Amino acid sequence: MRRSGLVVAVLTLAGCGALRDAFSAHPEVAGTAAGQTLTVGRLAELAGRAKKVPLRPEAVTGLTTVYLDYAVFAVELARGRNMDDSALVLEANWPNVAQLRWEHYHDQLVAARAKLTADQTDSAYHAGDVRLFQHILVSVPPSAAPKVEQDKKQQAEGLLRQVQAQRGANFSQLAKRYSEDPGSKSRGGYLGAVGRGRFVPAFDTVAWRLAPGAMSGLVRSPFGFHIIRRPALEEVRDSFRTELETAMAVHFDSAYIDSLAAQRDLKVQGGAAALVRQAIQEVAPSTEDRRKLATYHGGVFRVRDLARWLFALDQRDVSSIGMASDAQLTEFVRRLAQRELLLREVDSAGVQLTPEDWRGLQTEHDSVLTILQTVLALSPRVLKDSAATEPARIELATRHVNDYLDRVFEQGAAQFFPVPPFLAMALRPGQGWSVNEAGLAQALERAQAIRAQRDSASRGSGTGLKPAPGPAPAPPADSAKPRAPR
Repeated sequence: MRRSGLVVAVLTLAGCGALRDAFSAHPEVAGTAAGQTLTVGRLAELAGRAKKVPLRPEAVTGLTTVYLDYAVFAVELARGRNMDDSALVLEANWPNVAQLRWEHYHDQLVAARAKLTADQTDSAYHAGDVRLFQHILVSVPPSAAPKVEQDKKQQAEGLLRQVQAQRGANFSQLAKRYSEDPGSKSRGGYLGAVGRGRFVPAFDTVAWRLAPGAMSGLVRSPFGFHIIRRPALEEVRDSFRTELETAMAVHFDSAYIDSLAAQRDLKVQGGAAALVRQAIQEVAPSTEDRRKLATYHGGVFRVRDLARWLFALDQRDVSSIGMASDAQLTEFVRRLAQRELLLREVDSAGVQLTPEDWRGLQTEHDSVLTILQTVLALSPRVLKDSAATEPARIELATRHVNDYLDRVFEQGAAQFFPVPPFLAMALRPGQGWSVNEAGLAQALERAQAIRAQRDSASRGSGTGLKPAPGPAPAPPADSAKPRAPR
């Protein structure tokens, strides 16, 4: 994503913090964090001069969040906080940690189930409810001219003659070389083991008539010309068993999740859809929202839990969620609540991260820290070498934050990289992180005035002459001649 698009997306979703009403006596304050104050004037200047930032309430609120999160990070760096502390690494990488632990738990569950024996695999193959096919595709564009289609058919007929001459023994080789199906080409034309009805009708009808080891003639589908083969059991016994076990695992996952929800009596609250739409508009403040979205035996899924998941999703997906129907949003809440139940099961099972997991998390965490320190031109060594006392180091760190944000938003001279949301949330506790709604409103008004003044000055720059009244004078007769470029 281009820098400006990333800036707008982050500012729109960043929202603001938990404490919104503690500034009634300080109207010139937009927000505070880590002992630092973002004034209304400073925020207005930053927003008003940032051409890429739309002057809307949610964007100004997001800009406040960006500023305060950077202030917290820089001040903590100046105070000498250990950014590699294991507890911080876990919190700052929550989505990855949750996924890794679930995968380990899932492996335990699947391992506990019996693997298919050779006899079971053979029985499943002969039963024919699930089948495995190969194909070679010569694709034909939907709008292809008759001559193009005829050429494609002749190409497919040539391939058919080759595989028929070898009775299918060279099918995989020819599929890898000539098939135009990118999903199966590299696998020798093999498609996943599926049940009847999973392919387009023209393909499906012919494929399911094939006996083991048999091969079709040319089959025309909306995708082009196919040659289809059903491999014999002895060719695919191992891969067929793997396909079946994978399908069983997927079915097991779905059944396990549904049974867990039933056992815990998971119920989505009425009005959950409206709360989801509200949370999407301001994700960050929703991290403190305790209103219920769903209940289950032993716990509650709240708006703040939803907010954490929203931060873990792709921001483009989050933006589209609000357009879903009430029924779709209710189902969305139910699925997220099911994930919460799964993570509780993982906790109960005492699943731990492996040393390899820790190395991967630490590497990713260190990479983020390196980027943040690089864009700020700040590091523990720089702070130590440049300032003798903690107050002096904090002042230096804050100055670097202001310099960086000016270069990003006003000058457009630096790459925008926000403090990742889970790292930001992990650093906020104890930092007095808060914003002032009245201050934000004032900053927006002042920013609009600054932007209007700058735009007006930009339009008025040039000769400084006012246009003469009336229509433009007619050019002299020779003015139509080409002029040398200036």
